[in-house]
Amino acid sequence: MLFTRLAEHRGLRIDELSRLSAVPETELRAVFDGAAPDPSSLRRLAPVVQLHTEDLLVIASVDLPLEMTPLDPRAGTWVAGLAKHAAQLPQEDRDRLRRLAASLPQEDRTQPAPEPRSYLQYPPGPGGLLMRLLANRNLGWAAGAMTFLSLTGRYWSPATYGQVGRGCKELTPDLLVDYAAVLGIRADDLAVLTGIVLPDGTAPLTQVTADVARLIWDVRRLTNDQVKQLGDTARGMRRPSVP
Repeated sequence: MLFTRLAEHRGLRIDELSRLSAVPETELRAVFDGAAPDPSSLRRLAPVVQLHTEDLLVIASVDLPLEMTPLDPRAGTWVAGLAKHAAQLPQEDRDRLRRLAASLPQEDRTQPAPEPRSYLQYPPGPGGLLMRLLANRNLGWAAGAMTFLSLTGRYWSPATYGQVGRGCKELTPDLLVDYAAVLGIRADDLAVLTGIVLPDGTAPLTQVTADVARLIWDVRRLTNDQVKQLGDTARGMRRPSVP
């Protein structure tokens, strides 16, 4: 199981995991031996391995309950623009944006979550896992491609990311590091989860990319209008360039 790989990579023993998460050792031993984990246990384990609960559920191939899915699929269109503008801001303005995002009212879902279109349903495998984690941030192919460009400086066509999800495009170490930037997950953790070997000296996330990745996560439960409002605010914060 991928969670087992991650725990071993972090150097966490079963007894230590049990102590930190209050999940019984017997249950954890069963998980390490291949048993399916209980979702409630994953919720307790997520902070121990420093992951969002929703991400750990995806990693464990557990369906997200409705209250954990992105609220408004339309909002993903605006996430890329928000990331683009936020990446150009100084630290204090990025912090202001995150506080603003946290202050916005959390609206109730008015419609059921739509079934993902067939081309957004990925087979098991490293690429499929990464694309499901991307979808956890309300990012599809097009918005994801633009967000990658803003945070990594590299642009591939939206369809290329779909090919990664289907296993038709090679998942290279460089591409894995790009996913780490957008997802805000350590590259070495993603390497363990996907089986991709990273070269020695792979740099950690920069402060800017880490901040923007957190902001992308912050807005996953906001509406289309709210995310657009944040993007407009971020654009207004940008300083005019000096000739």
